[in-house]
Amino acid sequence: MSLNSSTLLNEENSQGPKRNTECSESLELQTPSSFQDNPLQQLQLASQEVLEKAKKSGRSKCPRCSSSRMFYCYTCFVPVETVPTKEIPTVKLPLKIDIIKHPNETDGKSTAVHAKLLAPDDVTIYKYPCIPEYEEKRHEIALIFPGPNSVSVKDIAFHLQKYTEKGVCSNDDDCSREPFLKQAKIEPKEEEKNLNECISSNGSEGTRLKKIIFIDSTWNQTNKIITDERLQGLLQIELKTRKTCFWRHQKGKPDTYLSTIEAIYYFLVDYHQEILRERYKGQYDNLLFFFSFMYTLIKNAKRCAGKD
Repeated sequence: MSLNSSTLLNEENSQGPKRNTECSESLELQTPSSFQDNPLQQLQLASQEVLEKAKKSGRSKCPRCSSSRMFYCYTCFVPVETVPTKEIPTVKLPLKIDIIKHPNETDGKSTAVHAKLLAPDDVTIYKYPCIPEYEEKRHEIALIFPGPNSVSVKDIAFHLQKYTEKGVCSNDDDCSREPFLKQAKIEPKEEEKNLNECISSNGSEGTRLKKIIFIDSTWNQTNKIITDERLQGLLQIELKTRKTCFWRHQKGKPDTYLSTIEAIYYFLVDYHQEILRERYKGQYDNLLFFFSFMYTLIKNAKRCAGKD
């Protein structure tokens, strides 16, 4: 992905100037009133000086494939030669993340690589149709995707328990592989009692979920992936409504359609507060390390061109 300011501006002209106005109201963090110039400025980020220097020096070689890139190689998932790895922050996540990338999704336009660069030990990117079999781990995995059966983040633990045999886990945590829709019906009060017992016997609610799956594609391309039999029966999670700041907003789609890295970030913030029940202190802000820099770069370029 080339991040020359003028080039980026030309690429985004078709999206119109309204994106900047929308973005100024987005990213619901702690003090929205201070976001008028940059809605990402309240993030607790590592120094971006290394990116400033790389921007001035221009494109550089990928240390693995030798391709000319800006900041990082979106094919090899590594920083370029002018961006030392030691100067890039590393984020430790509370669970594993699988990103399933549509084969037609342009590598250089995807923000999924940001997650792999910044949380390399916890993020894996797969190019569809080469994805894992999730069936035997269905009781500890969830998929981020809106739909009629989707649940909120705060209800993850409760609904994952429905994947256990008749709502009760055994001592060795060997749970039924059948989705809850196929299980025998039980009375609501009995179901709630059994689920609460299962949650208590396994400690913290947060320990139940071990992996979360994100789909990286345009919304028009998601159907092929979401209908794959390997993803059927997984618990689906719908995120809270937030506005995107992504500069490549999908034409004809609402501004609540987030980029992949935004969706990952917001899910983790909600998970930290709703499931881990801990105060959020910016632990995952550096996941937006590249995203926030590019946002500012593009916004400034538009301002200079009189497009703001």
